[in-house]
Amino acid sequence: MFEYKSFYLDNPIVIGRAIDIFEPTEITKDTALFIVHGGGWRAGSRGGLHKIVWAFREKGYIVASTDYRLYAKDAFEQLTDIREAYDLFVFFLKKNNRPLKIAVYGESAGAHLASLLAYTEPNQLGEQNNLVNEWVKPECALLQSTPIDFCYREDINEIIWKDMQSIAGVDYQTNKQVYEKLSLKNHINKTNPRTFFMEAEIEDLFPGEHTKMVVDKHRQMGIDSQWKVYPQMEHGFFYEFIREQQRIALEDACLFMDGKLKTE
Repeated sequence: MFEYKSFYLDNPIVIGRAIDIFEPTEITKDTALFIVHGGGWRAGSRGGLHKIVWAFREKGYIVASTDYRLYAKDAFEQLTDIREAYDLFVFFLKKNNRPLKIAVYGESAGAHLASLLAYTEPNQLGEQNNLVNEWVKPECALLQSTPIDFCYREDINEIIWKDMQSIAGVDYQTNKQVYEKLSLKNHINKTNPRTFFMEAEIEDLFPGEHTKMVVDKHRQMGIDSQWKVYPQMEHGFFYEFIREQQRIALEDACLFMDGKLKTE
């Protein structure tokens, strides 16, 4: 039996704007971890990644798992939700006299939102945020199956393209600038946190070579980002720790947060 704390961002409660925080029996890590679930932007929940949360908690990390409004008008509203949840996590760490050294993790749609959280500043994309604390930039990011480009390409999966258009909230042909704003490729610069891209060998939605280009750019800027492909793993594989490559990915994630992972 164990306990965790749930916090809601609003009174009265707004469904989807909530965060769970797990504290280990003994805190052995200075880094805290903030997790954003995936699910095509319109599905999933913070509880869906509690197995991951538990695994990191067992290793001595304070871990938060956030929701966001699945019924949101667009990804900008969802980014507001996770940025304000992250701000609440900052408040929790400050209240408990913990270091404000935070890693963010996301997979698939969650990787997209987590990457925008990490690579942009509050309100930079036009979203409206109500933050209590001074913005604390994530120290690092761990991203699995990450969409780098939100624009149409000929080889894009038709189902995921429908999901992307839904969460962009506007027509692509007449509002391409919105899709460009949602593209991580347009927010790569020397202020980005170091990032670990965890790629599946059997990736059918977001090609891993796209994130390899981000790492190459980061390294040219002096940012110590890392990139690794996990054999025989599929899109969104990092949700439990039954298979060997899942367990290896967990150890790699911990090494990266500790600044000890070198993939090449």
